Amino acid sequence: MSLNLFSNNNLKYWNWNGFKIAWNLENQESNIPLLLIHGFGASSAHWRYNINAFAEMGYAVYSIDLLGFGESDQPGINQIGKLDNGIWCDQITDFIREVIRPVHSRKIIIIGNSLGGLVALTCAVAVPEEVYAIIASPLPDPVSLNSFKDKKKIRFQKLKIAIIKIFTDLIPLKTTLFLILNLKIIQFGIGSAYFKKTNVDETLINIITKPVRRKTASRALRAMLFGMITRSTKLKSSYLLSNLSKFKKVPFLLIWGDKDNFIPLFLGKRIANLYPWVKLKIVANSGHCVHDEDYHKFNNISHEWIKELKNF
Repeated sequence: MSLNLFSNNNLKYWNWNGFKIAWNLENQESNIPLLLIHGFGASSAHWRYNINAFAEMGYAVYSIDLLGFGESDQPGINQIGKLDNGIWCDQITDFIREVIRPVHSRKIIIIGNSLGGLVALTCAVAVPEEVYAIIASPLPDPVSLNSFKDKKKIRFQKLKIAIIKIFTDLIPLKTTLFLILNLKIIQFGIGSAYFKKTNVDETLINIITKPVRRKTASRALRAMLFGMITRSTKLKSSYLLSNLSKFKKVPFLLIWGDKDNFIPLFLGKRIANLYPWVKLKIVANSGHCVHDEDYHKFNNISHEWIKELKNF
């Protein structure tokens, strides 16, 4: 049986603030836009088992490489300042307005894997008028109900950022990436993300390692480390979910593998307990990348949930 795999050989490119961004669209004729956002270290090619499947289900399927990943440009601190989910949210919201809106007028369904789920949540808070629904699989940030205002934290934020900047500057990331690639540490990391080891094939390894081999990879990674470590409270899941819960205009589904070694399932259950309007679907015997490891289940769960939404 053919899996009807998606090939990213026909990527399109969009200029965003002087940076080249890779993206693609399948089934443009549909009037139901769906946007796929990959996780950390991945790219739109990681949706190899989902893009055509969603297109066949009747969606106009957009996929994009976040800045710093895949075939998109890989700027460093000198070029972009930092890379965090706020910057990536700006990229996605501009992509919606400049690329999707001229073709599709309906609100967007956004599906994100891990970091992509965090970016999707950030966008749901930033531009709820553009977003119809969010599916995150999983959501990588720890979540709590702690107070978001901490005067001491605010007071020492500038000092903290300065110290972290020095620390990230000192890390020999170019050498680190070289060792990770040549000692096959990256293959071990990919294998840890999957419960079913047979899914870690040559194609998947190439999807993850190809961008890392680019000369600009280490500088982009430095910008990501600096950005994600120093990001404000308003860019963290606890704040974003609390903000979103105030108006609940954007339906939210979590799809979580019960064998996820990176983001344990108990964090997904905590989110569902704290925010009862968030729907949690658990996939048995699946790891961190349910969309790739158990794509049939992932695609069907997503499609059925979307169909059940009111006014769809």
